[in-house]
Amino acid sequence: MTLVTKAQHMQPLNPQFVTKFAQDPFEFEAAQRLRYDVFVKELGGDGPLVDHDRGLEIDEFDPYFEHLLLYDVNKASEHSMGQVVGVYRILPSQKADQIGRYYSETEYDLSRLKNDKRRLLELGRSCLHKHYRGGAAMFHLWQALSHYVLEQKVDVLFGTASFHGTDIADLAPALSLLHHRYLAPEALRVQVREEHSLSMNIVPEDQISARQAMLKVPSLIKAYLRLGGYVGDGAFIDYAFNTVDVCLIVDIHAMNARQKQIYTRKA
Repeated sequence: MTLVTKAQHMQPLNPQFVTKFAQDPFEFEAAQRLRYDVFVKELGGDGPLVDHDRGLEIDEFDPYFEHLLLYDVNKASEHSMGQVVGVYRILPSQKADQIGRYYSETEYDLSRLKNDKRRLLELGRSCLHKHYRGGAAMFHLWQALSHYVLEQKVDVLFGTASFHGTDIADLAPALSLLHHRYLAPEALRVQVREEHSLSMNIVPEDQISARQAMLKVPSLIKAYLRLGGYVGDGAFIDYAFNTVDVCLIVDIHAMNARQKQIYTRKA
């Protein structure tokens, strides 16, 4: 699951950002602590491996993923180079081949993506500290991610992203708009698994106010759509995390020049 919630006020003055991959247990725990603050404390999520005593959001996939961290070095202390204020969890296709599956396969049938034989990169557990939303923080994470994508010659980015809450009536126009206008081409169209699945074709397109529907779409999902992203067929209701998830797919080679500039520009 990936979720960046609405922007918050009271952003820190003049943050100084540095990105790096987690390399030791302390950095991994910093990522899991931020995830706990966002996914568990803010949004009411839970899971079998969540450590409430230590305030860590953990799952069984963590040991296999790379964790891209965003630090504000103006928050440095004698024990840390700064405060971890953003996280991206990523899994390249060669690592997924070693462990036998992707995280998203718990919710979606990825056969079409995997059979396409292109180099995949799964994204997930993306979050920002509440005081750093709506500013430059996400662009710094994206810039670091774009360098990784170019270095590793990634062809397709994908991963689940979330709407907060499970009130389907409230989310129906937004989910339907995604289905009608952003459904992935057949070669990339992953299919939601049967358990907890939800058709996104709920409201006919001519009965949707696109402007009102888009107000319900989380900012991160809209950002990927601006990059030329698509959604898979169907949504997944994640009751443990109190979310409705969609699968986002971005074909790097299909991005036009404007979209590539959004993705790779400096913050």
